[in-house]
Amino acid sequence: MFASGLARFFHPAGEKGPWPPFAYFSRPPRLETEHLLLRPLSRKDAGDIYAYASDPEVARYVLWEPHRSPADSRAYVRYVLSLYRRGLPSCWAAEERTSGRVIGTIGFMWYSEAAQSAEVGYSFSREVWNRGYATEALRAVLYSAFSLLPLNRVEAQHDVRNPASGRVMVKAGMTRESILRQRVFNKGEWIDVALYSILRQDPAWQRQNHGS
Repeated sequence: MFASGLARFFHPAGEKGPWPPFAYFSRPPRLETEHLLLRPLSRKDAGDIYAYASDPEVARYVLWEPHRSPADSRAYVRYVLSLYRRGLPSCWAAEERTSGRVIGTIGFMWYSEAAQSAEVGYSFSREVWNRGYATEALRAVLYSAFSLLPLNRVEAQHDVRNPASGRVMVKAGMTRESILRQRVFNKGEWIDVALYSILRQDPAWQRQNHGS
């Protein structure tokens, strides 16, 4: 099922139906899955973020550098909070329900209201790799986005040297479209990326939307 593991979907009191994009991005809805609580970041999360974002392996295939000190993580949290205040695309903290620790982030790289499109991205602590957490989180975010935003398409991409990220996208219902050669310049070299997408009309979303 497309949103497998999605236990509860939190709406603000009395609010139903599609949200204006500014409202969605300024106060991202809380999403609870079997193992995770996806919620807005707060300043107290900086220590947990540093614990995994300082790992060079976590940062190896993403566009940010490993955090060199807790100050880097505090600066990152301040940046995300500024995006909330401006109603711009940003991310959720992925809190592990059993431990209460933030073990990753997931969210939007960009959003186009005119094109009804967005891009998602995520990073998770190495200690929870291969547990299905990233897939669980991505399913929940896609379900939330298609339910509450006027989206037709959501896409994601990954460094071709990191096929595990592509498997997460496929398990979440996305379809691989193409290889974009030397799409980004990262850590001193040009990188090929694989592009994935899911459309509102795709069976993976339609099955969930209609409860079949």
